[in-house]
Amino acid sequence: NVKETQISKLLIANRGEIACRVMKTAKNMGISTVAVYSEVDRSQMHVQMADEAFCIGDEQGYLGMDGILNVAKDAGAEAIHPGYGFLSENAEFAELCSSNGVIFVGPPPSAIRDMGIKSTSKRIMSAANVPIIEGYHGDEQSDSRLLEEADRIGFPVMIKAVRGGGGKGMRIATSRDVFLEQLSSARSEAIKSFGDDVMLVEKYVDRPRHVEVQVFGDHHGNAVHLFERDCSVQRRHQKVIEESPAPGISLRTRTNLGEAAVRAARAVGYVGAGTVEFVMDPQQNFYFMEMNTRLQVEHPVTEMVTGTDLVEWQLLVAQGHPLPSTQQEICDRTRGHAFEARIYAEDPDDDFMPRAGPLIHLSAPKVTPNTRVETGVRQGDVVSHYYDPMIAKLVVWGKDRGSALRGLVRGLGEYSVVGLDTNIKFLQRLALHPSFKAGDVHTGFIEQHNEALFPNKPTKISPHAACRAALGYLLLEETPNTQDPFVECSNFQVNIPSPRTIELTVGDCDVIVVITPLSDGKYSMNVNGDVTNENNDMIVSGSLTKDIMTSSMNLKTTIDDITTSEKMVFIPDSIHLYPTNGEESLKFSLPLPKYLSEFATSGVSGDPMAPMVGEIQKVLVAPGEEVAQGQPLVVMIAMKMEHTIRSPRDGVVESVHVAAKDNVARFDVLVKLVPEEE
Repeated sequence: NVKETQISKLLIANRGEIACRVMKTAKNMGISTVAVYSEVDRSQMHVQMADEAFCIGDEQGYLGMDGILNVAKDAGAEAIHPGYGFLSENAEFAELCSSNGVIFVGPPPSAIRDMGIKSTSKRIMSAANVPIIEGYHGDEQSDSRLLEEADRIGFPVMIKAVRGGGGKGMRIATSRDVFLEQLSSARSEAIKSFGDDVMLVEKYVDRPRHVEVQVFGDHHGNAVHLFERDCSVQRRHQKVIEESPAPGISLRTRTNLGEAAVRAARAVGYVGAGTVEFVMDPQQNFYFMEMNTRLQVEHPVTEMVTGTDLVEWQLLVAQGHPLPSTQQEICDRTRGHAFEARIYAEDPDDDFMPRAGPLIHLSAPKVTPNTRVETGVRQGDVVSHYYDPMIAKLVVWGKDRGSALRGLVRGLGEYSVVGLDTNIKFLQRLALHPSFKAGDVHTGFIEQHNEALFPNKPTKISPHAACRAALGYLLLEETPNTQDPFVECSNFQVNIPSPRTIELTVGDCDVIVVITPLSDGKYSMNVNGDVTNENNDMIVSGSLTKDIMTSSMNLKTTIDDITTSEKMVFIPDSIHLYPTNGEESLKFSLPLPKYLSEFATSGVSGDPMAPMVGEIQKVLVAPGEEVAQGQPLVVMIAMKMEHTIRSPRDGVVESVHVAAKDNVARFDVLVKLVPEEE
């Protein structure tokens, strides 16, 4: 028997959106909240939301077990919720909490330990009659032994850190030739992320789906599942869009998945929220992959279709209460379909490289019973290079998959972010892709549909779009205190019919809009340059009104008697248009003054540069060394991921500008190359 206790104050040992998410439920349950924060997070949203907040030092403070536990004691918190990442799957921390009389809102340390080591978890699952995939999970870890096992299993193989998660310490070796390089990279990333470089090797399933089941256990021996989620669409082994239920699987498969997941939970005496992850082949055979002993990033889609609050369940179970619902009750109320799209500060066109910096403008879709926006940042906040670059999670429910997907597309179209590259346009293209709409998903989806998801940059600009941007800029000029010092406008005066010119750029396309003011607030506009049709004069008029809820403007444009509406965001060097009809947003760059444009183009050498802010982990070459195109030169860590910088051409290393542990900024030159002597 487990004695029920009362949590009156909860410390959340995490940051960002998950910290905010936990606080919302805790406050609804009448539980006071305590935040911890690093120095770089001092002004972040989760700090402001909490009833109390304590600084825990530098950016590594979220991993400081003693420091966090001391804060819990000082604040009088009876329990600690670890969120996900950081200490959430650290058995030592769970034990430390227990030995100090603090409730760890998570599973027993034994379950964390057993499931955190992939080789151990495979043995336990096999004994529990949970299907597992062929592989090597042994103690002999020499490179030669792992290569021998890979040969035995047959390529392609998956190399995984036994303590891995979130795609870290994971690589695919397609052939024997690349195995050792991929093994070295996986080991290096695993050491950085988990402090352990023990690896397992297993067969890589062709066209696999990533299907996971939400499970929940309590202290009274009860265990249930809350059905499955499909998380197949991924980049760099990290999920992009998740959904529940998984599309296209049979009722029999769904039933077998749920039953296997519950067997897995019971096999380790599981308590709290957990996820049993499976890899599924095209014939719907599924195999145990791993168990995440924590709340998952994508838990909201399960909440939407099952009508539950999983954080509330976690807190109730942590207090000794039995599960709030039986398996049959969960089945009876499960309905509809839900999607979650992860909105990241990253550039999909640059291999999804993370971006760091300020969110100059940020506006999100309106929250409704069918639409959730999970976030930990606000307009003006900084996305730090020290942490994951997630901006938000957009979660949408619909009565069926089609209506949920339409809601997701609509919600993505209502998002606007200025200041950082994001994956929003990419997510829109993905959600609209015919194969995704049909539910034909697998973990290689992005690579398979690369051409459609990464279209060539436009070589022409719509003249109507150019006119809309030009009108927005003109109307903005008429508003006091908004003149832009970067654009010459001395020839323009309101109500005087003197032509003026505005130069605009979209990507590599340049256009010139020649504008002649007419009467009654109308303009005659002629567009020259990279445009999509004949350069006919167009009659343009419209209005610009401030959105009192955001820093954006509402632009209404009439061109030759056809009216369109869109959101407009203006910063000193660009105009951003967000059409309300679902079309992709457009960024129009305005010309920099001569002294800045000369500075921006100087010193471009073509030498290997840092793609983002980060820390150098290894330098692989030395001055005088000959290198080949594609050869690894430098390894750096940024946004908790390892990135290998390769040589852009054959040459000789003239000088190396960085060393291990150096911090670098985006576009810093790392290695200087010179051509090989003839």
